[in-house]
Amino acid sequence: MKLENPWKQNPWFESVAVAQQRARKKLPAPVYGALIAGSERGQTIEDNQAAFAELGFAPHVAGHRPERSMQRSLLGQDLSLPVMISPTGVQAVHPDGEVAVARAAASKGTVMGLSNFASKSVEEVTATGAPTFFQMYWTGQRDVMIQRMQRAHAAGAQGLIATLDWSFSMGRDWGSPEIPDKVDLLTMIRFAPQVAIKPRWMWQFGKTGAIPDLTTPNLQPPGGEAPTFFGAYYEWMTTTPPTWEDVAWMAQEWKQLSGRPFILKGVYRVDDARRAVDAGVDAISVSNHGGNNLDGTPATIRAVRPVSQAVGSQITVLLDGGVRRGSDVVKALAMGADAVLIGRAYLWGLAANGQAGVENVLDVLRGGIDSALLGLGLSSIDELTPEHLLIPGGFDRAVGAHSESA
Repeated sequence: MKLENPWKQNPWFESVAVAQQRARKKLPAPVYGALIAGSERGQTIEDNQAAFAELGFAPHVAGHRPERSMQRSLLGQDLSLPVMISPTGVQAVHPDGEVAVARAAASKGTVMGLSNFASKSVEEVTATGAPTFFQMYWTGQRDVMIQRMQRAHAAGAQGLIATLDWSFSMGRDWGSPEIPDKVDLLTMIRFAPQVAIKPRWMWQFGKTGAIPDLTTPNLQPPGGEAPTFFGAYYEWMTTTPPTWEDVAWMAQEWKQLSGRPFILKGVYRVDDARRAVDAGVDAISVSNHGGNNLDGTPATIRAVRPVSQAVGSQITVLLDGGVRRGSDVVKALAMGADAVLIGRAYLWGLAANGQAGVENVLDVLRGGIDSALLGLGLSSIDELTPEHLLIPGGFDRAVGAHSESA
């Protein structure tokens, strides 16, 4: 017997802001809280978005181009728009999780970033046909990391992302959302009051016969069991932080194994960008982990131009953090990014309407990019430069631009 959704409504939304509103209405408070959380006072997460609003456009009134292109070839992939899916952990906001996101990425012609803290396996995700970049933290011993690289390569991953911009060690001024170690009967009873007032969310899982999965199958050792999220977190906490020699080793191991791109996520400083080039990476993402790392780090859009000017002729420069609109994407590209990564935006779409919600978010961004190009009188994203923006004095943060220290 097919269950009909008693809360069915018009699933389409016209902005990422509306997707966020719907996610907030649908999700239990701790789940939604995990999506919006930023470290300490939340200064960085706020600046990630506010800084985009400081950049303006000067549109033309005539001479607009009838056709506009936003296609771009990056890291061996042909993208239909310069927006990629950033890897995020344990996407239990929807029963299909990362598989739904990957299907949306494939449908809309972009790359899927898959976290090794994901709730779906790399094999399930690559089976969707989405070009997948597998993400790893620096956790475990080197032989364990090699085993994980080999598994991702065997599954068909088209690139590897090493994420280093994460500490997860600071509290939050308003309190951290409670995340259970696993979902069992006792956990369900304890969280029942919060879940009961969000019946649409549990109905999604109920019709599939599943419960939210907080294990991390991509960290499952051969012949062993997949650890829980906090088991994976413990491994990270007990692993010695990496050096630049470790980064070079990781890049070399992956490229020798696969011959495919290696991306370093978490670069903010110009001197670190130069070190990344020396370590042999193919791309960097200018990132502050969406405001979940060291609070007080300025917005990534403030750092991308100095970084791009320093290394953009040598490697691909990506940006993530605070992207909510197509105009944000255009501003990032004008400031020197080759493409952007999105995180919270697609998670809200996933929570709101599954795969279709993620596709909706990508369509919203596509429409915003096209509108900005139209207003600027451009025919392609390739024509974007800082001259197309109104940039206030002192906007850039060229951190480490003159540092020679190791």
